Amino acid sequence: MITNHFLGLLMLSILQPINALPVAPGNTVNLLGTSQEKDDGRILQRYKRGWMWNQFFLLEEYTGNDNQYVGKLHSNMDRGDGNVKYILTGEGVGSLFLIDENSGDIHATKRLDREERAIYTLHATVVDKRTNETLEADTEFNIKIHDINDNEPKFSKDLYFASVPEMSDVGTSVIQVTATDADDQTYGNSAKLVYSILQGQPYFSVDSDNGTIRTALPNMDRETKENYQVVIQAKDMAGQMGGLSGTTTVSITLSDENDSPPRFANHTFRLSTLESAEVGAAIGRIKANDADVGRNAEMQYSIVDRDGQDMFTIISDQNTQEGVIRVKKQLDYEKQRTYSFKVEVTNTYLDPRFMYSPNPPFKDDAMVRVTIEDVDEPPVFSRNPYIIEVHEDTAAGSFVGVVSARDPDADNNSVKYSIDRHTDLERLFNIDSVNGTITTLKGLDREMSKWHNISVVATEISNPRQTTRVPVFIKVLDVNDNAPEFAMYYETFVCENVQSGQLIQTISAVDTDEPLVGHKFVFSISSSNPNFTIVDNEDNTARILTRRAGFSRREMNTYLLPVVISDNDYPIQSSTSTLTVNVCACDSRGNMQSCNTEALLSAGLSTGALVAILLCVIILLSKYYYQLHWYRQSTALCRAHKALFKRIGNMVPFGRHPNQSQSTQVIFLSLNTQYPIHVLQSGGNYYGLCWTLPQINILHCPEQVCSHKVRRQHLNPLCYSCDSFFFVCIPFIIILQLKIVECRTTR
Repeated sequence: MITNHFLGLLMLSILQPINALPVAPGNTVNLLGTSQEKDDGRILQRYKRGWMWNQFFLLEEYTGNDNQYVGKLHSNMDRGDGNVKYILTGEGVGSLFLIDENSGDIHATKRLDREERAIYTLHATVVDKRTNETLEADTEFNIKIHDINDNEPKFSKDLYFASVPEMSDVGTSVIQVTATDADDQTYGNSAKLVYSILQGQPYFSVDSDNGTIRTALPNMDRETKENYQVVIQAKDMAGQMGGLSGTTTVSITLSDENDSPPRFANHTFRLSTLESAEVGAAIGRIKANDADVGRNAEMQYSIVDRDGQDMFTIISDQNTQEGVIRVKKQLDYEKQRTYSFKVEVTNTYLDPRFMYSPNPPFKDDAMVRVTIEDVDEPPVFSRNPYIIEVHEDTAAGSFVGVVSARDPDADNNSVKYSIDRHTDLERLFNIDSVNGTITTLKGLDREMSKWHNISVVATEISNPRQTTRVPVFIKVLDVNDNAPEFAMYYETFVCENVQSGQLIQTISAVDTDEPLVGHKFVFSISSSNPNFTIVDNEDNTARILTRRAGFSRREMNTYLLPVVISDNDYPIQSSTSTLTVNVCACDSRGNMQSCNTEALLSAGLSTGALVAILLCVIILLSKYYYQLHWYRQSTALCRAHKALFKRIGNMVPFGRHPNQSQSTQVIFLSLNTQYPIHVLQSGGNYYGLCWTLPQINILHCPEQVCSHKVRRQHLNPLCYSCDSFFFVCIPFIIILQLKIVECRTTR
């Protein structure tokens, strides 16, 4: 904001019109007056024309050697005594703009380009040099760069591409090309452009104001000339001399219009095909020509005669625009040997100008003649496939069904029939080679196989290479020839303390037959059975219940309960299955503890128990054989020792056997003499001697042969009698086996 003391930041161009020339440096500007006085005394008159007091104007692209003068700042506080200092801040100060702090003159140090920057905003402040007190508050002003015509017009592209439909009317717009000029649009004519065409006449013209290119000639035909190169110029200064200009090239293509009809080069086409051609097979191609391109050249073909429509069809190949003729129905040389029909071609996309014409010119037609060639055809079955049903109880040699085939050729040769044995490996069926009657060679069982799929071959007798195969599906119908039976093996148990009416087993049945209405089984047991009864659940299951309370393993440990199961088909089939019921000891909650002896034995002996028993038997046999051998020598040997005992003195008693009345003594002999010691056994008593190098032999002596006992614990364990071994071995085996049975029962 400018104060009342600040009469104005005096600028050289404040009182200068936009098109005025810069004032020479050194001028004194007075805002309150309308005249300026030169140093030489001349007065320059100026008139206000809507000036903006807060702007400087500066021409761009200054080419002088000195700094370019911008303008002068002046304050009424400046008395001319040199005590006032002008300060300039803002954009470019110090680099682009400099100020004389004493005079307030502003200069530009570099050449400025308006296209880079058009306005600079600066701030001016006036202070007292002595006190540095601000005399004039900070004031903002602009330096606006005036434009000169230093930029030529430029198009956005060097090359444009455009298209216009052929045969377009004069003045049809093709494309608009525009150029831009970097000079000031608001100042003079530096950026005012005018467009003109330098190349492309007389076919095209351009609007001088907006650059729109239009057609200048009527009926331009794409088939005559398709592409045009047009050069457009844009010139500034409103097109006046001295203006700058730029050019661009426009490549204009005439787009196709459907102005050319399709035409057949040949109006008669001859084709041939074998009668064996499959339905859908292509038998030939025909083609029409169209001078147009793209979608306008796309054609569609059609058969217009009934004779051809029934047997053939034609489609268009989108890649080649040909008409592909295909077989629609199976051809038969014997029925018809030639076909003639008309084919019509039209454009797929019609030009609206001709759509409502009474006689559309954009189509053509041609005749097609197809010749059918004969081939030797294989026999043809009357059906394909055959499905035959036969009951499973059919005996060997029974009738199954009949197949028939014929030779479709005009000669109608005879055919013979056979079964491909690769499809009947079990040789269940046979076929009459003349009339095609199929019979059974063996009985059929539906439970073994529900379907038999065989292949029957028909062979032309005059030409065995002509054969035809047909599948024959033989379904075996079910006959109720199987009785129902238990779905699985059932074995259960009943507790000794069971109550009457207790459920002990639920049973179910299966039947390999397949009745039409589904299975329905009836379960029953003898009504006189005092122990068990049965309840049919009516869902092909039944419950076995106890009829009485209390069972005893001692009375009967296993019950075999016969159950009769019947089906509901015809004829009714029934069977008897057996339910095994074991009587077991149970706890108060009904959990089985142990079952009868047979159940225990049925668990079997373990391998370890069998090996232990075998070892015991071997040891027993060896022991008794050893005792028998020494018993024969015991009498004589014991008598010899008895005499020896009498001659040995110094016998020292060491104790008495608790179960014997005789004294037991030990004889100490000379250590230098080695005597064998013989331990004598008489019944359950052991006798013997001990010395330094004992050799112990077990002798079996009659009772009371020897009178000197030796304690059992001093003997070798092999001296133990076998009856002691027996009392240890056998209980161990029994305990081991009981543990095994207990484990199995628990599982």
